[in-house]
Amino acid sequence: MTMPTTTTAAGAERRLAGGWAQRIGWGFLVWGSLGLLVWVPFLYVAIRRGHSSDWAAFASFALYECVTLPWAVMTADGDGDPYLGIAIMVSLLTATGMLLFAMFDKQLPTAQPTYGAIGTPQGQPTYQQGYPYGR
Repeated sequence: MTMPTTTTAAGAERRLAGGWAQRIGWGFLVWGSLGLLVWVPFLYVAIRRGHSSDWAAFASFALYECVTLPWAVMTADGDGDPYLGIAIMVSLLTATGMLLFAMFDKQLPTAQPTYGAIGTPQGQPTYQQGYPYGR
């Protein structure tokens, strides 16, 4: 069984709009965990929206985690590995940039009624104007 990547059963495109507070919160998770939980926001987006590109982003950051943890353990003696530090900083900056500007969809503007449009009060049915039998 495969999950649809662009449309749901109802036919609407899956969207995941996130406000700036949510985006910054995910960024704090990435930096606060020092990159150990960098994969969590991408898993959230992949599950909620389900695009194949979201799953690819999650897989890439999960693979990053599986590579850097053993690398950090192997180079624990001495001053450290400068290449490991560069790799961690680049991945943290990349994840933060993706979370702030690329992962979440822009919110669609709500439709505003046109000037002079007649609206019906809440709870009252609308009736067709004119003579219905002559048509």
